Amino acid sequence: MSFLQQLKNQANDLQSRQGQVVQHLDANVAATEDACQTVWHYLSELAVQLNIIQPASRDISLDGKTKWPPMKLADFRFDARKKILRQREVTEHLALGWCAVPAHPTSDRGSVSVNFPPDLERVESRLRVGQIKHERLEQRHPDSHKLLSIVFEHDLAARGGVVLTPDHDQAAFRLRLLGVTGLVAQQATVPVKQITGAWLDDLAKAVVGQPSSWG
Repeated sequence: MSFLQQLKNQANDLQSRQGQVVQHLDANVAATEDACQTVWHYLSELAVQLNIIQPASRDISLDGKTKWPPMKLADFRFDARKKILRQREVTEHLALGWCAVPAHPTSDRGSVSVNFPPDLERVESRLRVGQIKHERLEQRHPDSHKLLSIVFEHDLAARGGVVLTPDHDQAAFRLRLLGVTGLVAQQATVPVKQITGAWLDDLAKAVVGQPSSWG
């Protein structure tokens, strides 16, 4: 076999492997976009129904001791964006957002006081996750000016959300939950083949505070 023929065989083998990779990626993109459509239809309809129902919120507390008044979930909004992947329009992300507000309108604000670092970190983390508007005040001894505690005065309103970001090449979703099972952030990676009506029902139950695999 001539050297030229050897090179030709190598080139053919390389092209064949590259073609297999492209076919695999194309199949993953197609499966991911199918799953995106399933999520799109489910979450957009879920937002419509929950805006009518306005379900009761889970109990909310910044420090684990002081509970907020009864709250409800409202202002559900669905959002989806597109991007270009290898000259093809695909889904960039799908998101469902909402706000927890007092079940009975009030002009009152909340207040929580902390004086230990672990409690401070917990409260600040929950304020961030819930995007809760607040002011931070320091209480000091009138004579020594020693810091006694930190007080957070805050609005009685918190935001929550679910964001699914597809990874088309891996045929998976990166999932981020904010304020679903409390004022905490949760993350997971879910294969697109797992995105079924039953899986979305389980996620919706978590959003409205019913028992689910999300805890």
